[in-house]
Amino acid sequence: MKIGLDIMGGDFAPKATVLGAIEAAKILPEGQQLVLIGDKDVALSILQENNFSAENFEFVHTTEVIGMGEHPAKAVIKKPGSSISVGFQLLKDGGIDAFSSAGNTGAMLVGSVLSVKTIEGVIRPAMSTNVPKLTGGFGILVDVGANADCKPEYLPQFGVLGSLFAESVYGMVSPRVSLLNIGEEEEKGNALCQAVYPLMKENKNFNFVGNIEGRDLFSDHADVYVTDGFTGNVALKMAESFYVISLKKQIKDEFFARFNYEQYGGSPILGINAPVVVGHGISSPEAIKNMVLLSRDMAQSGLVEKIKNAFQ
Repeated sequence: MKIGLDIMGGDFAPKATVLGAIEAAKILPEGQQLVLIGDKDVALSILQENNFSAENFEFVHTTEVIGMGEHPAKAVIKKPGSSISVGFQLLKDGGIDAFSSAGNTGAMLVGSVLSVKTIEGVIRPAMSTNVPKLTGGFGILVDVGANADCKPEYLPQFGVLGSLFAESVYGMVSPRVSLLNIGEEEEKGNALCQAVYPLMKENKNFNFVGNIEGRDLFSDHADVYVTDGFTGNVALKMAESFYVISLKKQIKDEFFARFNYEQYGGSPILGINAPVVVGHGISSPEAIKNMVLLSRDMAQSGLVEKIKNAFQ
């Protein structure tokens, strides 16, 4: 298995990404190799500084980068030599089995759809994140930003994607799928939620357990929380702030520590024809390592084939 990593993506790239690649390489077993996509000379220099052999990696050299502030679609088209574009071309051609980057999120979404494309039957790919539970473990929140504006028919598909991801990658048995809403009652919510509820209730492709409110997001009421990308992204950013606040207030608490984004590595793009993970722009080496391992786990789990089968 070959796992592609964009070493030019992220606020602290390429140093943080290469250091993260070193940590991931220490864990990967024989038969699994990292392919570093980006400036090879810089990568070799960082590896030499850290006394780590370059023989642990394959390299695909490119110096062009899509910046964080660039327009995603325009950048992907105008910069075919960028580390993100090259990574997706390798993924499309079978040169790598999974791809991850902490670079421009929009470019990663655009690149996914333009290169490996959306799985047939999936209307819109979605992004997910892990949400810690007070009782231990975590749930899956989907969508967290890929689709700010959603039609009712999108969300039941998010339920299928999230359920299969939880089941395949994390081993959850018959994960409980819920709709994030402003009340538990079936008739509650805005026009979108009211239209979505009966569609999810009728869907036999996942274990639907009804609405949950925001206050239940960190409870054990469900395993997969479905929402539109706008609401999901707001919830994600708020959850991330819990960890930052706990550090600033010098609160040492195991639960708040589990809000640290570094532990989860990144957000998978679900519903496309290959494993792709997008990392946080401020990703540290620890986050990069976990992002790489998550993309590996997605490839190992056969998640893409399972999604294809579900949408046939």
